[in-house]
Amino acid sequence: MTRKFITLLCTFLLICSCDDGDIITAQLEFGDDFDYCEDDGLIFYKTIDDPSESLSLYINDITIEDLRAFDTILEDVTETISIDKSINSTNVFNYRRYSDISINGAELFCSPIPPSVTITLDEEDTEGTANFEVIVFEDDNDGIPWEDEDENLDNDNNPATNPTDTDSDGLPNYLDEDDDGDNVYTIDENFEDDSDDNPFTNPLDTDSDGIPNYLDNDDDGDGVPTRDEERISQDNNPLNDITNDEVGADYLNSAITESFPATAYRSHFISRTFTTTITLGNVAFGDFENIDFSVFGIKVENGSPIERTTIFN
Repeated sequence: MTRKFITLLCTFLLICSCDDGDIITAQLEFGDDFDYCEDDGLIFYKTIDDPSESLSLYINDITIEDLRAFDTILEDVTETISIDKSINSTNVFNYRRYSDISINGAELFCSPIPPSVTITLDEEDTEGTANFEVIVFEDDNDGIPWEDEDENLDNDNNPATNPTDTDSDGLPNYLDEDDDGDNVYTIDENFEDDSDDNPFTNPLDTDSDGIPNYLDNDDDGDGVPTRDEERISQDNNPLNDITNDEVGADYLNSAITESFPATAYRSHFISRTFTTTITLGNVAFGDFENIDFSVFGIKVENGSPIERTTIFN
């Protein structure tokens, strides 16, 4: 247990008032979300004002890395990690009530020196279990839902099964920022040519060949691949090569047919979203009556972007 948590706990015990034996009928309306901090273990906490209350769960032998120990490349669109921990003398679940009108959870649980607070009630549970279920979801953030990026989507609703890879770069479309491999990111290919927020009702098709630009490696149909239309700067980004401002980028101008072969794909990144659900089992505080502690909370967080390697062809 961390030094600051021991200090915090000792402070609580010194200033905590005694329970008068009455049945506690608090509603504990904390909502689903929770926060946490890490230092030789994790402290998960939830606070509310009016009345000022907190729920906290301290687990001394777990890290965020443990909860997010997914493979660099997933075999599915979503994967799950589930970890069980016992609540005991070192893994502690607490309910506290404070006399302060407003409390700051981050300062209370995560500061090296916790603020001075007056606790009017301190209930502790050291039995039961805590389950941490973390679901990771990957996305290329290209503006097209993953379920619509796979021609081969089977009945299992899993695009990772026999996925579509339009440009054969080793990344399935649902994890590819540039589905057609033309070095113009899908999100930048103006695939919606109207204002109904549906990329499929009227996708932009510059050369009217029946293939929307975001899946067409020659958007203007001039016979020169879009990625090779870099007449001005050969930086693997056709967007900034503009000979005629009135027409726009050369890759959309069929009158420009000079070819400057690309040598690599632009960098590809995907994002990961983590949904963590903490479920408690067989926990209770002696003076509480008819309070359900089973779901501590649910938190959704975005992870750092992950760069993916592509096969240039």
